[in-house]
Amino acid sequence: MDFSDTICAISTAAGNGAIAIVRMSGSKSAEIAGKVFKARRQNFNITDQPSHTTTLGIISNSDAEIDEVLLSIFRAPHSYTGEDIVEIGCHGSLYVQQQILQTLIANGARMAEPGEFTQRAYLNGKMDLAQAEAVADLIASTSAASHRVALNQMRGGISNELMRLRDELLHTISLIELELDFSEEDVEFADRAELQNLLNNINIEIERLINSFNLGNAIKNGVPVAIVGEPNVGKSTLLNAILKEDRAIVSDIAGTTRDAIEDTINIEGITYRFIDTAGIRQTTDTIENLGIEKTFEKTSRAAIVIAMFDAADNAEKISASLCEIEKKMADDSDLIVVYNKTDIHHLNKNKISNSRISGQVSLSAKSGNIEELINLLTSNIHTKQQSTGQVIVTNARHYNALLLAKEAIQRAIDKLNNNTETDLLAIDIHEIIDNLSSILGSKITPDEVLGNIFEHFCIGK
Repeated sequence: MDFSDTICAISTAAGNGAIAIVRMSGSKSAEIAGKVFKARRQNFNITDQPSHTTTLGIISNSDAEIDEVLLSIFRAPHSYTGEDIVEIGCHGSLYVQQQILQTLIANGARMAEPGEFTQRAYLNGKMDLAQAEAVADLIASTSAASHRVALNQMRGGISNELMRLRDELLHTISLIELELDFSEEDVEFADRAELQNLLNNINIEIERLINSFNLGNAIKNGVPVAIVGEPNVGKSTLLNAILKEDRAIVSDIAGTTRDAIEDTINIEGITYRFIDTAGIRQTTDTIENLGIEKTFEKTSRAAIVIAMFDAADNAEKISASLCEIEKKMADDSDLIVVYNKTDIHHLNKNKISNSRISGQVSLSAKSGNIEELINLLTSNIHTKQQSTGQVIVTNARHYNALLLAKEAIQRAIDKLNNNTETDLLAIDIHEIIDNLSSILGSKITPDEVLGNIFEHFCIGK
């Protein structure tokens, strides 16, 4: 793409609305706007118009007036992209929007590519690459939690942390490079004990960020919660009670649910993806067995597994079933045990003792008495957020770069322990810095990586 020309796009969502925004960015934004805009007030000259001001006027093409608009101008470098930006607030008619866009293109602008405004902001130093990616996450956020995480990252949450770690390493590598320059004198500028402590501390920080990814990914895309158990324990009834609608068929006939049923709900600002699964039992029914296989597949991918039992089940049966369910769970997922049908059965046993279980609840899904379970689910996520800290990794590219950085740290620590030559140690430290820098985009990033990042943005952003 040519980043020296002037681009334009409709920045508001597609469709009719009360108002819409058409924006331009580039050195000729004001010049092009001046050709098609006539202010309502006298003696208006757009070239003399100061930054961050708005003027009422008419947009026209060569044939006729198009619309009465508000024209706002933002002068470089004090704009979103770091270039001159003109924003035209018009009425939300699709016809009006397209006419204004075509008029700007006819007068020298070109249609922007997806994400090109934000890409220019990154290239002009208005934000780093991690912040630019957070812009897309903020636009796509569907819950208070995903909005909060994206906003924190857009404001530099992860960037500030990574820059601090990288700057500490840059100081160290400069001393090591100095040692290499004076290798014949056999001098040591970088204290090896201090370097070991530094690498250990950075390793702890990076490991914390890596461990936050599962939570971050769940917050971004919805926390997957699998409801599992034997047939007729009330899994579908519980799903309907949570969603407050008859989403799943409820029947006394065992094996009614043969496929996974999913739906989402927002609870206290967090999106959950609840999955009602086929009942687990021994059966010769081919279709039902396929459903049970899918149950175990969903169990392995869930962040939270709700293992559901009849309150009348004995402890030995429950323990045996939990053992099978745990084998299918991911190592970092949480297990909640639910004893259902307390409206017809009294829980006449002590709750199961198991270190893997993060909570146990007795309830009646049929009566809708599920408040304790909901509180347990939300407290589980809030506790994880507090334990991971304010900065949470939600981006798979960042996660992979952190994994590579961690591997390089471990190699550097091993070399320090083995008194390996300084030049080999320097290679690993450079690799740590490069991987952290790749997240920020502060080193030369391949064009295909940039293209892949910004192509997922909407046009106009």
